[in-house]
Amino acid sequence: MSKGNGFTMKEGAQESQAGEALPKIDFSSFILSLYSSGLVQLGKMGDPVTGEKSINFSLAQHTIDMIAMLEEKTRGNLIGDEENLLKNLLSEIRLAYVEAKG
Repeated sequence: MSKGNGFTMKEGAQESQAGEALPKIDFSSFILSLYSSGLVQLGKMGDPVTGEKSINFSLAQHTIDMIAMLEEKTRGNLIGDEENLLKNLLSEIRLAYVEAKG
């Protein structure tokens, strides 16, 4: 068991200082996190802290651009499931952006 930066490491799992289980760190979780942030920025989901919905198109576009950059930079280096997830989430978030701009 090692400690650093407020987190306790146990056999590949992470816990916060309060002992809460943290999500697994992998590429799919990372992409899903960006996607979820984009949905919040587009007002499709409430802010996880306040529960309120608001729209920030410039921040949403920035998030979409980051996901697109990851698609480009990881091309040929992902397993099939990761590649499919990335392509699908990028398509969905782009469609959500167009619908929100509507």
